Amino acid sequence: MSQNKPVSISRRALMTAFAVLPMAGIAMRAKAAEKLGFGELYKSFGPLGLEFSDKVKQLSGKHVAINGFMAPPLKAEAAFFVLTEIPMSLCPFCSSDADWPDNIMVVYLSAKQTFVQFNAPIVARGVLEFGSWTDPETGFISQLRLRDASFRTA
Repeated sequence: MSQNKPVSISRRALMTAFAVLPMAGIAMRAKAAEKLGFGELYKSFGPLGLEFSDKVKQLSGKHVAINGFMAPPLKAEAAFFVLTEIPMSLCPFCSSDADWPDNIMVVYLSAKQTFVQFNAPIVARGVLEFGSWTDPETGFISQLRLRDASFRTA
């Protein structure tokens, strides 16, 4: 026959547990997005131009976080923007992916957010995609994208 004994928890242990819970949530969110830097996007210029790094290939389809700057959007109600390595006062979109600069990435937002000034540092988080893709709505061609993304000021 088993006997149920009441478990005694001290007030201090209970307070400590409640204090740690929010920090555990932050740690779990931080682990969910792998850090990626602009210097890690490509490994070299190959015979066909830029070659994606092994890290980009490994992180494709996964949540990543990358620091950068928001290039001015083409229109205020856009659901996407271009993330750049350095502040740019003009949108750096090119006419084709053959000219794609190695220090930009398109960020497709999961929900509308208010855009920030081009020189304000931000952190963008989303699901990484790579390879040439043409946006059917805008006709823009990209090599690197974050999908279902969000951003915050850094």
